[in-house]
Amino acid sequence: MRDEPQPAAYRPDPQIETIADWIGDEVTPAQFPEARLRFRNDRWARSVGLESLADDKWIGHFARFEPLEGNLPRPLALRYHGHQFRVYNPEIGDGRGFLYAQLRDGDDRLLDLGTKGSGTTPYSRTADGRLTLKGAVREILATEMLEALGCYTSKTFSVIETGEALERGDEPSPTRSAVLTRLSHGHIRIGSFQRLAALDEKEHLAELVDYCLAQFPGPLPPEDAPGRDEPAIVLMHQSVERLADLAASYMVAGFVHGVLNSDNMNVTGESFDYGPWRWLPRWDPTFTAAYFDHGGLYAFGRQPEALRWNLAQLAISLRPLVEAELLIAALDRYGEFYQRNMVRRFCWRLGVESKGTEQDGAIIEAAELTMREGGFGPDKFFHVHRGGRNATGALAEALRDHAPSSPESDFWGRDEPESMLIEEVESIWAAIDQGDDWAPLQAKIDAIRELGRALGPPPAPAGLQMGA
Repeated sequence: MRDEPQPAAYRPDPQIETIADWIGDEVTPAQFPEARLRFRNDRWARSVGLESLADDKWIGHFARFEPLEGNLPRPLALRYHGHQFRVYNPEIGDGRGFLYAQLRDGDDRLLDLGTKGSGTTPYSRTADGRLTLKGAVREILATEMLEALGCYTSKTFSVIETGEALERGDEPSPTRSAVLTRLSHGHIRIGSFQRLAALDEKEHLAELVDYCLAQFPGPLPPEDAPGRDEPAIVLMHQSVERLADLAASYMVAGFVHGVLNSDNMNVTGESFDYGPWRWLPRWDPTFTAAYFDHGGLYAFGRQPEALRWNLAQLAISLRPLVEAELLIAALDRYGEFYQRNMVRRFCWRLGVESKGTEQDGAIIEAAELTMREGGFGPDKFFHVHRGGRNATGALAEALRDHAPSSPESDFWGRDEPESMLIEEVESIWAAIDQGDDWAPLQAKIDAIRELGRALGPPPAPAGLQMGA
């Protein structure tokens, strides 16, 4: 069984205040004409001591953003730069969100409550700082499915419809509005380091490294790693391990994030900020999610390279603190970690015992061939062949010595896999948009969580993870 979030008392701990003067700007939340609670994630509210909030109190905190007791007195819009489709942009930052609160869970991890669609900030530029209700529904679906599939992801914590009519070029307009709150293990991005390096704020750069190491602890680099006592090198090694695992988790899930810019990369290795995401309808490395990704930069098969490229930008940003060759040595470990995580995650989702990189790699190769020849995607493949069932040809040969890793479950006897293809996403949204019918969304959430229980917890990942 997948571990449920464990109950914990509410423990505020706004550590960001120690660096607030230079990491962000205090902002005022938008005032919305309505506040209709549409989704509250009591599974994860339980883990931070907020599940007992009555709905009116919940709305007060997550629509009007009245401060939580002992927490940040005012929200903080974070400052960062970033490469967007490989073009450096110094004019970004939290443009429609902010850090609202920080608190500890039962494992003493520092978690953030951050927003999307909470109003304008100094970094909004010409945008309105709002979020469409459809965008919020899509984020619920993405985070629930990724969590079920063992990916390290932010959790959609709250969605409240806000009663505004929004104009958007990529949705039929006017469209409904919402404000979303997500629970995350930190909001420090590669772009946060890029900004400090670009502005030559070396002291703040070192302080941010120390903050990350203190608040997001992880394993030390190997004994033979050059410069392993340097804080910036420790952070670089940890980020490499974490993002290599994230890349592998995307590939095994058949997930395409769509916008893997450096400002969307969390140094904790946690996936977040879901816009034009898609799941693969069939195995196709060239499949893209974003309609504006004309060159396929963030296509499904290019995601591992995209995350490594972003890690290289982190290394460049840390160069004022340490020698380049020490950072390069850490970055060079990415391929090893990616391959290791790919095979262990692939075997986990397939429900077979892992034998080691070389033998397990043959399974992946045979699986890709099976999907290409059959014209279907990972969801169907893993469902039909769970535990090594129904394998023929090269796949059967690759699985010959791999025993099932878990007992049979009725879940895998169903005719169709639990998937998240765009047609179903649009159908769920249409029920809400046309008839204010939220039952299909709740039914899908229930089905996704059942998938998560059937899969069980993923194998222990490299680095610190949330909810494993």
